[in-house]
Amino acid sequence: MVEQSTEHAARTAAAQQGAARGAAQWRYAEELVAERTEAQAARRHSLEAGIEPVSPAVGAQLAQLAAASGAAQIVEIGTGFGVSALWLLTGAPEASLTSIDLEVEYQQAAKDALVDAGFAPARTRMITGSASAVLPKMNDGSYDLVLVDADPANVIEYVEHGLRIARPGGTVAVARALQHGRVADPARRDEVTSAYRALITEVAASDAVVSSLSTAGDGLLLLTKRGV
Repeated sequence: MVEQSTEHAARTAAAQQGAARGAAQWRYAEELVAERTEAQAARRHSLEAGIEPVSPAVGAQLAQLAAASGAAQIVEIGTGFGVSALWLLTGAPEASLTSIDLEVEYQQAAKDALVDAGFAPARTRMITGSASAVLPKMNDGSYDLVLVDADPANVIEYVEHGLRIARPGGTVAVARALQHGRVADPARRDEVTSAYRALITEVAASDAVVSSLSTAGDGLLLLTKRGV
């Protein structure tokens, strides 16, 4: 009994130390990022409106992805106040960005932020409406990068459309893939959490995409469509 108690205490201490290291590493990765002034302002406006934008570390990953892929055509599902759009165009300043959101006021704020950052208005196309209604009208295989960051309840639908409209070799990025730690907790079985968990599991086993899951921010799932 004493040996079991000692072993349990050791495992608990090791788990606590691991969690502390993980939290410190997460903070370091987030605080390391130098976010441009316009993105900082857009982040403040987002939080004031009760909208959680992508974290700085996730934004930096999106910028790098856009740059590394040489993205020319980008689709963003969920405009918000423009934080993710600023990061995407920072990585690919010559790209054309199509952004979909229900809220026209948010989109106008995002357009203003992009103009303030020096991006020409012609680089962005804001579509106000439901992504479920807009995405089916978009052309197959036409986009280099698709960001899914809206309506968690519809994540499966949005990813399916994202993979359809992405070109071979294009990438679909899914923000908030870990859902504030709920996805990693097997006891959490609500509909939204289960959908994200199923998505992550299925794409990991799929031959149609190359996938990875980053723990930055609230999780960033990347699905790169294999060429045909």
